[in-house]
Amino acid sequence: MVKRFILKVIGIVLAVCFLLTIKNVDFEGIISLVDNTPITLDTLEKLNEEHLLGNFVDTKLTEEIWTTGGVKEKSTALVVKLFGFIPIKKTEVIVCDEEQVYLGGVPLGFSVSTKGVIVVGSNSVLSSEGKKSNTELENGDIVTKVNDIDIFNVEDIKEQLDKSNGNDVKITYIRKGKEKTCSLTPILDSQSGEYKLGIWIRNDAQGIGTLTFVTEDNDFGALGHAITDFETGATIPVNDGNIYPCTMLGITKGSKGKAGELRCLFVEGSIPDGTVDKNTACGVFGEVSDDANIVDQNLSCPIASRLVVKVGKAKLISAVSGIREEYDIEIIKTYNQHSANDKSFIFRVKDERLLKLTGGIVQGMSGSPIVQDGKLIGAVTHVFLYDPTKGYGVYADFMLDEVS
Repeated sequence: MVKRFILKVIGIVLAVCFLLTIKNVDFEGIISLVDNTPITLDTLEKLNEEHLLGNFVDTKLTEEIWTTGGVKEKSTALVVKLFGFIPIKKTEVIVCDEEQVYLGGVPLGFSVSTKGVIVVGSNSVLSSEGKKSNTELENGDIVTKVNDIDIFNVEDIKEQLDKSNGNDVKITYIRKGKEKTCSLTPILDSQSGEYKLGIWIRNDAQGIGTLTFVTEDNDFGALGHAITDFETGATIPVNDGNIYPCTMLGITKGSKGKAGELRCLFVEGSIPDGTVDKNTACGVFGEVSDDANIVDQNLSCPIASRLVVKVGKAKLISAVSGIREEYDIEIIKTYNQHSANDKSFIFRVKDERLLKLTGGIVQGMSGSPIVQDGKLIGAVTHVFLYDPTKGYGVYADFMLDEVS
């Protein structure tokens, strides 16, 4: 009887311990730790002091040295321990200094040309046999080669079609991120006498976004998400491009079910403030050539690791009022992510000044820096259409990884 009672008590204690552990340990966050994650000593200290991976979790750096072919090699690992003595995760990390950057917050004009041309529609061609059109290529496809020759603009396609003399041509294109090929027969236009494919195409894009940061080497990150073609939604592979200063003309406030926007003007062809060389899932990147209009030397801070981003108060920096200002927001949910994603966390605008100006988050604010505990943790990327006071952000260290 006593033995049964003791076993029952032990079972209850173990069950309580199990429930407490489940509730107080961020297993999802621990599992999301991947090899070669950059980490600073400050991040490690914060993980332990604020128990960001759980109340019963400690982390520690360890060094391992081994010899391969007579050469000594060394690696640093982050060991995660439960209750201070049970190792539950070990992953290689790169210990580094915190990157200091200048904060953005100002709107920029972007003008980019594509690697390839984007299909934006089909077009019937009047041939000697009647109207014909393309049946292989779809809106949003990006044609990169014709007969294995790189394509950058309309003239490049025209040149290859003229050389074909009406024979089939091999088309290399990208659809939803995957490279594909097909064979098409050029159609001879009976009116112009030119060979055509029966598609409408474009090879450039323009838009407005916000600068997130500039490094001490004048590399910049902006927008927080990819530039996409406004007609097809396709992510644009960038060949080259420029950034330009913007003049704000006004603000269309956001409302439930309707996105607002910053109404800005920039002059393409004027002297640019920098060049664009990369368009990725977590932003647009390049080099600043003239920082007079976009960099405030007094406005800088380190970039925080995504490991220390937490639910709670934060600041959004934006020049929607005409000058760069800080606005109060609240991080309401964070996601543990292995790879770059432009929806890393959710936040809510709390500042009445910003709500009065914009209604929340509007188009053109993508890329606005978000700061927590004095460090850049991310940038605005998307707005919730049903509630413009809420939006998504991307982790800043994902953006930093893309800097050339």
